[in-house]
Amino acid sequence: MTARVSYARCRLCGRGCGVDRTRGQKGFCGAGSRLRIAWAGIHRGEEPVICGEGGSGAIFLSGCGLRCFFCQNYQLSRENLGRDTDIREFADICLMLQHKGAENINIVTGTHFLPSLAEGIRESKKRGLTKPVVWNSSGYEQAECFSVLDGFVDIYLPDLKTLDASLGGFMFGVSDYPRSAAAAIKKMAASRPLRYEGSSLVSGLIVRHLVLPGLPENTRAVLAWFAENLAGRALVSLMFQYSPPGGKGPVPKGEWGRTVSPEEYEKTLAMLDEFGIEDGFVQEPPGNGESRLPDFSSRDAFPGGLARPLWFHGEKRPGERPRARARRMGRG
Repeated sequence: MTARVSYARCRLCGRGCGVDRTRGQKGFCGAGSRLRIAWAGIHRGEEPVICGEGGSGAIFLSGCGLRCFFCQNYQLSRENLGRDTDIREFADICLMLQHKGAENINIVTGTHFLPSLAEGIRESKKRGLTKPVVWNSSGYEQAECFSVLDGFVDIYLPDLKTLDASLGGFMFGVSDYPRSAAAAIKKMAASRPLRYEGSSLVSGLIVRHLVLPGLPENTRAVLAWFAENLAGRALVSLMFQYSPPGGKGPVPKGEWGRTVSPEEYEKTLAMLDEFGIEDGFVQEPPGNGESRLPDFSSRDAFPGGLARPLWFHGEKRPGERPRARARRMGRG
């Protein structure tokens, strides 16, 4: 690791808050220096080329350097739900996912734990891991991180939420997100050409974009940028799972209080034709009353049978002995 890719004076994500996490301080992400995991299992709700036949081996980390106010994983990004683990246990999880038939190891929101994850993947490979590694992130990585990421990541799966600096400032309090994410995604495309084995992607870049209600021009700008910069070199994935934040904190008024309408869905599809984008995926909008929000307080975190849990933060580590219950001291 380089001095800039470490927990000391941490600058792993674009916020670069500079706290020394090796001394117990926590960054904006809410994390210290101990790897913290919430859930792992076989996930079948990702893009078809990520799921393949066996499903994706997803590992959800706690904390986040972006923390969008509408995050569907708010229990992780804002509440840091999870359990502290070590490198060996992380490697155990990776190998368990491989043994259960996962097509890949899908690390979800891991930027703020990059040093530990890089070490954990090295340990996993020493012990027999052969599956591709997916880096599923917000796209808000510092440029220096790629000297480490390119050493173990096979498939990049970043978000590109917006290219509007003022909208970025409103959604997550950082106006430099568009510049930073665009630069990071270009690096990802340059280092990982698209390559398949059967129905599964084993190398490449998929850019995800969450369509937001009442903001068609935001999506138009992202698709125009993708067509100009990444056409033929990456896949795009349009997502329609935005849900109003509800009671999870202050909620802006207006369009943020609804889901994407059927009319907005159709207009977005028309944009794909407008920009000649044919390679990628479009998520079906949820039906009336259908929820796609996970609940990471439960082992069965995902609705609709989308995932099979194999590791859960609420369960003891294998081999861990329960503590003896203390008795009150006294005579008699």
